[in-house]
Amino acid sequence: MKYARVEVDGTTRWGTVRDGAVQLLDGSPYDGGQPDGPERPLGGVRLLAPVTPSKIFCLGRNYAAHRSEMGYPHDDAPSVFMKGPSTVIGPGENIVLPPLSMSTHVEHEAELAIVIGKPARFVSAAEATDYILGYTCANDVSARDLQRGDPQLTRGKGFDTFCPVGPWIETELDPMAGVRLRCSVNGTLRQDGSTADMTYGIPLLIEYLTGFATLYPGDLILTGSPGGTEPLHHGDQIDIEIDGIGTLTNGVVNSDRS
Repeated sequence: MKYARVEVDGTTRWGTVRDGAVQLLDGSPYDGGQPDGPERPLGGVRLLAPVTPSKIFCLGRNYAAHRSEMGYPHDDAPSVFMKGPSTVIGPGENIVLPPLSMSTHVEHEAELAIVIGKPARFVSAAEATDYILGYTCANDVSARDLQRGDPQLTRGKGFDTFCPVGPWIETELDPMAGVRLRCSVNGTLRQDGSTADMTYGIPLLIEYLTGFATLYPGDLILTGSPGGTEPLHHGDQIDIEIDGIGTLTNGVVNSDRS
């Protein structure tokens, strides 16, 4: 099932997506929302980011190819950092590049994102899938010059608009078996990988994270990016496609670049 957050008739609603239509719900998928009224054409609503997370955990260098291109060694434990909720934007929204005085080198990172479905603390790897609502596409946008120059990752990863997510949450997906994810910029393929190539799998990640933090419904875990990340520029269009989910599309625009 595909769960979407949409803007319709000036209000924000949850719905399920099927065959080019949205069935609105009377609540969220976290509290058992049920069909409410007639279906709406998908083209007649605006898709929003399908999550409003309290926290966003991200896995760094979880794919060997990306570790290699970044010059990082293999990690003996998951390399975790966080993005703030203000980084989240939805389908069709623009990534805003920082002023040139702050950063001149911003890159895309196509990632599979886990959406947590219920409160999770001290969850074992064997129980991990019971706490997952579903999966969505995400883009861990990164200011590489700040990432490399700062003593930690927060600023380089944390600009507003630096976490596009969408287009919806897919509940019927098994990424542990391996699903293909791709990133194209202006129609040119840049990243092409499989979740089967992750160093640390999803059950282990949930066990690791819930060992020190409580995850709440709607929280996100970005699982890492395959190789092929490259710079972004004003006017670019980014398409992140994950088999079984769909395509997340976002533009890139300059801020005041002085």
